[in-house]
Amino acid sequence: MTTSNIVLDLIEAFRWSKTMFAAVELGVFDGARPEDCKELSRLLDACVSLGLLEKRGGDYVNTSVADRYLRSDSPDTLSGYIRYSNNALYPMWGHLEDAVREGTHRWKQTFGFDGPIFSHFFRTEDAMREFLKGMHGFGRICSPAIVAAFDLSRFRHLVDLGGASGHLAEAARERYPHLKTTVFDLPSVARIYPGTIAGDFFTDPLPEADLYYVGRILHDWSEEKIAKLLAKIHAALPSGGGLLIGEKLLDEHYIAGHMQSLNMLVVTEGRERTAGEYEALLQAAGFTFIESKHTGAPLHATLAIK
Repeated sequence: MTTSNIVLDLIEAFRWSKTMFAAVELGVFDGARPEDCKELSRLLDACVSLGLLEKRGGDYVNTSVADRYLRSDSPDTLSGYIRYSNNALYPMWGHLEDAVREGTHRWKQTFGFDGPIFSHFFRTEDAMREFLKGMHGFGRICSPAIVAAFDLSRFRHLVDLGGASGHLAEAARERYPHLKTTVFDLPSVARIYPGTIAGDFFTDPLPEADLYYVGRILHDWSEEKIAKLLAKIHAALPSGGGLLIGEKLLDEHYIAGHMQSLNMLVVTEGRERTAGEYEALLQAAGFTFIESKHTGAPLHATLAIK
């Protein structure tokens, strides 16, 4: 966004997002041209203006960016996260003012759902698969940078808590071929990804490891629940074992971090935190050496040692 027109840009920003969301929902980047859409050409022209499509003769074709990230069969697709954003986040953000006033998520207000937050993410089989597909696409962007942020060659067994499709474990094995990796996630997720150990990291014993990873996990929860989980991880680690964290680290001018923190308010019990706030939580759990790094990817990395 241009600094000189920041207010005008912000007025229009949701239109850009919604244009991409609608095009993904209609299958435009997979080559679909639904005949029942009376104004499809207007949407296609808008995608050209956004750099997502280009015109060749009388045809509209994907740009290289759209081909990689918006085509549903691409290994790097973000289409799952876009559909989740369109169908869940977009309507929930319509109640941001109420979330700010009341300090609670908007699932019940928007959809009438009650109960634990992940019962909403996984409310149907299709919703769960769409959410996990979105997390996989996002993880493909971030995980290689996370495992490269620190020298992890001393560790022998990494367990990714809440690791879903195993994108972090895959990236870790590629960088450290000696490293054994295990993915631990809820039974409903484990049914989708063979080889995943089923369990709840809050209530079940953790698989043995000398390195645990939590990526986009801690920002979902309150300080009380995080303290419980960090203490449990610390107790499970051997001396010299580590905890690797992938989260956005807030600073004053980091727009994406503050937008995600608002998203956590709207959708979860949690928030984004600064490196100092994570350090305090980790020290309280008993960790000593703690270091955070910006990775150049959408998630930053923190390593804590027992």
